[in-house]
Amino acid sequence: MAKDNLTAVLHGIEDLRLEQRPIPTISDDEVLISMDSVGICGSDVHYLTHGRIGHFVMTKPMIIGHESAGVVAKVGSNVRNLVVGDRVAIEPGYPCAKCVLCKEGKYNLCADMVFCATPPYDGNLTRYYKHPANFCFKLPDHVTMEEGALLEPLSVGVHACRRANVGLGSKVLILGAGPIGLVTLLVAQSMGATEILITDLVQDRLDVAKKLGATHTLLLNRNDSAEKMQQLIHDIMSEAPDRAIDCCGVETSTRVAIFSTRSGGIVVVVGMGAPDVKLPLFDALAREVDIRGVFRYCNDYSRALALVAKGKVNIKQLVTHHFDIKETAKAFETSRYGLGGAIKVMIHVQPRNTNNPVKF
Repeated sequence: MAKDNLTAVLHGIEDLRLEQRPIPTISDDEVLISMDSVGICGSDVHYLTHGRIGHFVMTKPMIIGHESAGVVAKVGSNVRNLVVGDRVAIEPGYPCAKCVLCKEGKYNLCADMVFCATPPYDGNLTRYYKHPANFCFKLPDHVTMEEGALLEPLSVGVHACRRANVGLGSKVLILGAGPIGLVTLLVAQSMGATEILITDLVQDRLDVAKKLGATHTLLLNRNDSAEKMQQLIHDIMSEAPDRAIDCCGVETSTRVAIFSTRSGGIVVVVGMGAPDVKLPLFDALAREVDIRGVFRYCNDYSRALALVAKGKVNIKQLVTHHFDIKETAKAFETSRYGLGGAIKVMIHVQPRNTNNPVKF
């Protein structure tokens, strides 16, 4: 049995260390996974810099990482859907499966949700990690390990577009061209949106969005009012968007989303900013603009995998940088500061392409 379980552990603000941890012992319904690829998420960076996100507060050292894929190394006695050697994407949260919300199929809202790298639970940037087999998704041979890890942010985009009811002919405004905004762009295209405008404060990100197929891009000035931004959006698009998806979460972007969306449309807020913000509710109510929240995803991993496996979404192009697990500190620095035009930074727990059965 292997003994090396090198693990990335966040001990507190600006205190990320590599250390050896015991290899987990699995239960009857779990699998032990030899981790392969783990992407860095904005939430990982936020825990590094702030030690908390909202009411999720670090009170003890926490293994970081939740965008991941690996290879099954051991299966519990009750596991029937996986065997040793299967390459899997890991849906990082699993619920109690007993409460009313779980029974209604809204398990992402379960009060007892265990979610990787969200206090008080550990993540999976480690050589060996255990997880419930039912929340591991077997990858087809032509899907890479990196794509498997990217199913996590892609699932956020899928959930956001489903909450927005994006469909054939939708005209969509996406605020924010970071990784979540870009995956939302890709998903909206796959769902039949015919006009998509994406905004950001950084031109380089908008250039990437344009290459990914955005119909329009708009470079915003943070000093402009929400009303002025709304006018710019309406001047560019053929008509007011019927769907707006805010992937920033700052007060101004949510205000812009509400003002810009046509009467009877839908605003979905994905990004999470300050706990209390000032919004133009009268404007939304008088025009019957629905405002909907997004919390992670629910029943979306299989959909995200299907989009990748069928070639409907090319998620690989979002990965700009690759690092070995021993270079975790450098990887986080690259992601944190956007060095070298970083969009999605991938950490390889094993040498890259070790577990890809065909050449890429």
